[in-house]
This record gives sequence, structure tokens and C-alpha cells, in this order.
Amino acid sequence: MGYNDFIRSCRLTPQHRGPFRLRVYEKEDFKGQMMEFTEDCPQVHEQFHYNDIFSCQVLDGYWMFYEELHYRGRQYYLRPGEYRRYSDWGASNARIGSFKRVQYLH
Repeated sequence: MGYNDFIRSCRLTPQHRGPFRLRVYEKEDFKGQMMEFTEDCPQVHEQFHYNDIFSCQVLDGYWMFYEELHYRGRQYYLRPGEYRRYSDWGASNARIGSFKRVQYLH
């Protein structure tokens, strides 16, 4: 195995070059206020007007949630699918301060 093969085998996520779409909700089970995103969000409260995200739907692409503003703190990796409550993405509470798209540059 060469160096480039080793690097490719270490990737944790598939490469995504298509569109990115994420819907976040203020309540569990996709209820309450909803907002759709296609770009990174360094401050969730400024955009969504809530400090917590209780459920979400990853429609396109792969996303990383962060507990704190500006992509800091504990991270949660989200694949395409439905997350009916914050525990579905591995969090112990609904606090999300920022999130961004997972992309690879070549």
C-alpha cells in the first residue's frame, strides 16, 4: 500500500460534490419553527433565532454540528437522513452553536 492509498483508506466520510441541504427544527420530531440551510452557519442563533436544534433532516450532503459558535466545541457528524431528536446524532443536549458542510478540496 502506497502513501496515497493509505491516505484514501483513512477517510472517514465519502467525498460530496453536489448540493448541500439541511433542515433544522426547534422541536423534536420535525415540529415547530423550521429553517433550511445550504451554506455553513457560524452562529446558529443569528440565523435560526433559537439556541437549540431538537431535530433535523439532512437532505443533501454531509454536515458537522458544533456545540459552540464559530465551529468550536464538541462535534457531531451527520450523514443524509432524519434525526428526530438530538440524541440521534449522539448529543446529550440540543445546544448547537454552529454547523458547516463537510467538503474535500482536491
